[in-house]
Amino acid sequence: MSGPDVTLRRADEDEDEDGMAVVETLLARNDLPTGDVRGKADCFYVGYRGDSVVGIGGVERFERSGLLRSIVVERSARGAGFGTALCDELETRAAAAGVERLYLLTTTAAGFFADRGYAEIERADAPDSIRETAQFSEYCPATATCMRKHL
Repeated sequence: MSGPDVTLRRADEDEDEDGMAVVETLLARNDLPTGDVRGKADCFYVGYRGDSVVGIGGVERFERSGLLRSIVVERSARGAGFGTALCDELETRAAAAGVERLYLLTTTAAGFFADRGYAEIERADAPDSIRETAQFSEYCPATATCMRKHL
């Protein structure tokens, strides 16, 4: 996989900006849930190209499984490969942390994730730790596509 260079900074450690405010703003602008974000601050990253924010994303880790969360690219940066670059970096970090399988829910980007090697699965086939997250139990509708990728 390839895309433009993106530097990830953990949102709760971002010295240049209030990283969590950036995460919440991008999620809200894209009609994505923000309810549990502050409680999961260590899971989220802000992606930069130089000094410019290009997007956000996160991974919640549950031993060898992870939940890929809320990949969002700034509107002005869309179509330039930043979504791919963000995913590449998040998957690399997850694998380095011992995650073997990533799961996600999407209502709009199943094709993008399928092109990245994610396969659609039944929601019930995700591990209990993933199904018990707020994303699965509260925020994402039952109609969302559930996907999994082996890293």
